Amino acid sequence: MQAPGYVLVPEVDGPSLRGPDGRVGFTYLTKKPAGSNLKANSACCFHPLNTPSGERLTDLAPGDHVHHRGVFLAWHAMEFRWKADFTKLGPLGPTHGFDISRGDFWGWGQFAPTDQRVITNQRVQLQQSAATSATIDIQNDWMMATRKVMDEKTTASWRASDGSNVLDLTYRLTPDGTLVLNQTPFGGFCVRARNDGQSWYADARGRVTRPDPHYSTADLNWPAADWYAYLITLTNGRSIGCAVIDHPSNPPSTWHNPRYVWMINPCIVANGPFEVAQGQSLTLRYRVITFDGGLPDRLIGDLSRQFRAS
Repeated sequence: MQAPGYVLVPEVDGPSLRGPDGRVGFTYLTKKPAGSNLKANSACCFHPLNTPSGERLTDLAPGDHVHHRGVFLAWHAMEFRWKADFTKLGPLGPTHGFDISRGDFWGWGQFAPTDQRVITNQRVQLQQSAATSATIDIQNDWMMATRKVMDEKTTASWRASDGSNVLDLTYRLTPDGTLVLNQTPFGGFCVRARNDGQSWYADARGRVTRPDPHYSTADLNWPAADWYAYLITLTNGRSIGCAVIDHPSNPPSTWHNPRYVWMINPCIVANGPFEVAQGQSLTLRYRVITFDGGLPDRLIGDLSRQFRAS
């Protein structure tokens, strides 16, 4: 007989991936939980994302940043451009130009409007299941009022082991027009972790001692690296952590990992704006590893080399 595998269990706010032992690997929130402090218009995030022992790693709408939400992808300064029609303006009308709509899907609202900018879920479907792994397909629509401005197709591949949980994410974003991601020091893929304890960051050389990044200047971002890790000793005494691995097929990134925001954020627009032409797609790949205890640097190194060579 075939061993039991993972199942996708419907929940009030989105389905949970549950293993054969009944333990939840993650929940994919398709809507904002009732009574939550989340101020962003969108949910569409992985929360909670758990360690192998079942300890929650992520946070949702913490008091310091009420628009942050687990593991999510969004930008706070986006433009969608369509060729404008000037035919009604006569022979001296503009020869070319654009209709431009700006949006903040991150949820901050400082550099672009958030009103009626929302990521809406269309489907979360289990595609493959085994005793220690599963693959899920997710489809989201990025909406400005009633207009769909971008299609998101995400594949989430999950693998559990004694030493780690591994979540591989492939995002494929196809804008309706031309997409321009404005230059900013942060934004894009983000893991927002818990902050109820003593925390620190590490890379392949050990504990990171660089100054904190700041949202106003990109030169304080941490340099490009295969991975960075976040570790925390919780107030309950348990130690947990996660690592984010950047794939070499992604646009070059620096990392916005401020200690006072408790997040890991490889940012593809820190060094300049990024454009996706109409009819083209942007594909981004990341690996998230959760673990219990101290930094498993050898394990992270092995999983990083494997992922980056794929």
